[in-house]
Amino acid sequence: MSGAMECVVAAKAALGEGPHWDHRKGRLYWMDVDSNELHLYDPGKGTDDIHSFERKVSAAVPAERGGWILTMEDGIYRYMEHQPVELLAAVETGIPGNRLNDAKCDSRGRLWFGSMNRRFAGRDGSLYVMESAGEVRQVLTGIGISNGLAWNDSLGVMYYIDTLTKGIDVMDYSLADGSVSGRRTVIRLAEGEGWPDGMTIDSEGMLWVAHWRGGCISRWNPHTGEQLEKIEVPSHYVTSCTFGGGNLDELYITTARGYMSAEEQERWPQAGGLFRFKPGVRGREANWAAF
Repeated sequence: MSGAMECVVAAKAALGEGPHWDHRKGRLYWMDVDSNELHLYDPGKGTDDIHSFERKVSAAVPAERGGWILTMEDGIYRYMEHQPVELLAAVETGIPGNRLNDAKCDSRGRLWFGSMNRRFAGRDGSLYVMESAGEVRQVLTGIGISNGLAWNDSLGVMYYIDTLTKGIDVMDYSLADGSVSGRRTVIRLAEGEGWPDGMTIDSEGMLWVAHWRGGCISRWNPHTGEQLEKIEVPSHYVTSCTFGGGNLDELYITTARGYMSAEEQERWPQAGGLFRFKPGVRGREANWAAF
């Protein structure tokens, strides 16, 4: 680590999640899921603008056709700033106990997203992909809490986290048609390390994983399963991370406050904030939605 941890937005978010760096506009998009909020953090201006909705929103990916593609609790929506959201695809409307969760785009602009049980229990969630033409395809079933996503196109692999397994999996991945196969676990968190949540990949192909109830971010070699670094974050509930900044050399970290006891809130007073630090390695540009 080459820099100190800094709280850049003392948001006290109930459930900060889904950070996405927009390299074209130099802004970070992140969510407070339980408050139905999309945040637009501009480090140049030092502002954090908030857009509120009637539904939970867990991810926002900028779209080539304008606005953002939002993963909301019951489906995929398009949002043009200060306009009503437009439903693109309803998902799992027949499973009221579920909601959609983490989402990212691959380098072809497909939107990958998953679902989870609202009570953090059971395995009736799934992983899906939405093609640029709007077709939604179910990829995996039997998922507990669908979370972190990352790709290494040069190796033809996709990394995936189902939080309840406490593992990070890899799948063989075809960029041409978006198919996956050969799912296997390459990293598993030990007891006492919390639960793997959001994830990103750096320029060296190493994975950065947020530890829910673990108070840290960790860096892993997915080829060997070796933990390379562990960076403490001033929050017990660390939810996700992504690289940002003009040189993609800053790691932005989201956290949660809404699940903490009064004692925990006293111990971690900055919990729910948006954090940033320089890890000494660069990331990769986040992909945009092709639709």
